[in-house]
Amino acid sequence: MSSMIGNKLKVSIFGESHGGAIGVVIDGLPSGLEIDMNFIESQMERRAPGKDSFSTARKESDKPSVVSGLFEGKTTGSPLCAIILNEDTRSKDYSYLKYAMRPGHADYTGHVKYSGFNDYRGGGHFSGRITAPLLFAGALAMQVLENYKGILIGTRIKKIYGIADNSSFEENPETVVNIRSMDFPVIDQQAKKLMQHEILKAKEEGDSVGGVAETIILNIPAGYGEPFFDSVESKISHMIFSIPAVKGIEFGQGFNITNMRGSESNDPYYTQGGNVFLKSNNNGGILGGITNGMPVVFRTAIKPTPSISKLQETIDVSTMENTTLQVSGRHDPCIVQRAIPVIDAAAALVVLDLIMEREGEIFFNKTKGDI
Repeated sequence: MSSMIGNKLKVSIFGESHGGAIGVVIDGLPSGLEIDMNFIESQMERRAPGKDSFSTARKESDKPSVVSGLFEGKTTGSPLCAIILNEDTRSKDYSYLKYAMRPGHADYTGHVKYSGFNDYRGGGHFSGRITAPLLFAGALAMQVLENYKGILIGTRIKKIYGIADNSSFEENPETVVNIRSMDFPVIDQQAKKLMQHEILKAKEEGDSVGGVAETIILNIPAGYGEPFFDSVESKISHMIFSIPAVKGIEFGQGFNITNMRGSESNDPYYTQGGNVFLKSNNNGGILGGITNGMPVVFRTAIKPTPSISKLQETIDVSTMENTTLQVSGRHDPCIVQRAIPVIDAAAALVVLDLIMEREGEIFFNKTKGDI
C-alpha cells in the first residue's frame, strides 16, 4: 500500500482502524519551527469520535504522541513522527465481515487487490480512522501557514442531504476563525437545525446521509502552482480525494460556471495602491493552475456513510454466493461534520508544500523565531 504524498513536504500515514496505533511521518520540515501542541490537539478534537449523537459512539481520545522530530517545542529538522493509540476497538463486531463484502466500502476492492490479506476490521487501512494522523500533520501545517504567511483556512458545511446553507461564506479572517470554532460549522442556524434533523432521522431509520463542504483559503499570494499536471487544482484534488468518502470537488463556481457566458464568468482586474485585485472570484482564486491572489475556494462532495444497519444485498467471497448483510457496530449517520477539519488540514499540507516548492526554506529563514 502506498500512503505517501508531497514533493518538498512529504507526508506518510500508517496503521489500521483496529490495530495498536495509527500515525504519521512528516519529512522535509525545516528545523526551528515552534509547534503549539495545544493548537494541534484542538484541531484533533474537532474530528474526534463519540462527541454527540451525530457521530459514532466509538470513544477515542486521539491524543497524539510525538516520538521524533520535535525537541523542546521546536522541530529538529529530522522526520517528525507522531502516533495515536487505538483505545476503543471492538474487533469482534467485524468478524462476520471477513467474507461478507459491505456495499459502499473498500472491502471487495481491498480483498482483490491484496489477495485477502488486508485487515478488514473497521475498514483497516481504508478506514476514515486513518484521517486522524493526516489531521495531525495538517494542523501542524496550518499553524506554520498562519504564523509565517498569515494564510488562513476554514471550511463550513454547505449542504447535508437536501438541506443547503445558502448564506454567503464571507471571505474574511473573522468568519474563517469563527467557523473553525463550531462543532457543527453552519452559518445559517435554521439550516443547521434542519440538517441535524435529517441526520437524526437517517440514524433512526438505520441509514445515513452525506453532504457538501465549502473551503476558503485566505491570503494566499499570486504565483503559486504550475500549469497542467501540477496545477493548484490538481494538487488540492489529489489530496482531498485521499480522504475516504470524498466523491467530488469543484473550484470557484465549479459546474455552475457552465451556466454563464464568458462575460459573466471572467473575473475583471483592477489596480489600487500599486496592487492588483479582481472584482469577482468565479474561478476560485486559480487561473492557469496558478494562484491569482484571490481566496482559493472549493467545495467537496462527501458520500453517505456506507456502514448502515439496513438490510443490503451483497456476496460471500468464501463461497461466491449471493447473500444479505446488516452492518452492526458503531457508525456515523453522517461524517460530513467530522470531515471538515480533515479538509482544512489536507488543504494546508498542499499549500505549505506549494510554498516550499517555490521558496524552499527562504521564507522560514526570514522569519524564524517569530512563530
